[in-house]
Amino acid sequence: MTPRRRRLLLVLGILVGVGISGALALTAFRQNVTFYFVPSQIAAGQVHDDEHFRLGGMVEKGSVHREPGSLEVRFQVTDFKHNVPVEYTGVLPDLFREGQGVIAHGHLGANGVFVADEVLAKHDEKYMPPGMAAQIKAEHGGVMPFGTKGGASAGAVPGIPSPATPAPITAAGRAPPGGS
Repeated sequence: MTPRRRRLLLVLGILVGVGISGALALTAFRQNVTFYFVPSQIAAGQVHDDEHFRLGGMVEKGSVHREPGSLEVRFQVTDFKHNVPVEYTGVLPDLFREGQGVIAHGHLGANGVFVADEVLAKHDEKYMPPGMAAQIKAEHGGVMPFGTKGGASAGAVPGIPSPATPAPITAAGRAPPGGS
């Protein structure tokens, strides 16, 4: 075998090895990805049975039902267009309550009920699951239901100017020391 053929086989072997390892990495990555859906997407049939995913939305008021003496709880998650019933067995977060944002990890059962393995509640009263704030603002004319504020950003800290709010300028043309 000539040196040229050996180099060609080495290069081809390296390319095949890189291709196989890339395909294995992508397969492993795909298996570890958990997709996020809102109730309208589930109603539209975008989720397959027994696919593990995250369900996000607001806990519908009046929908939380607990089984006395057990850890079973049932509630409805809504995006204000569609509702998805959720069943969960376990201890709910302290901040879980009706009218608040929630994200549940689990799968859709055969009967259309979301069976949750984990339920997460956000501690900020202005929290909305991703993609819901804009949808609700558009549907409700800028008025957020359940007491959430549409104009406040989730990362705003009272007393600290945001990039959209410039610091006050004194008569000398400088910002006062220590912020506002």
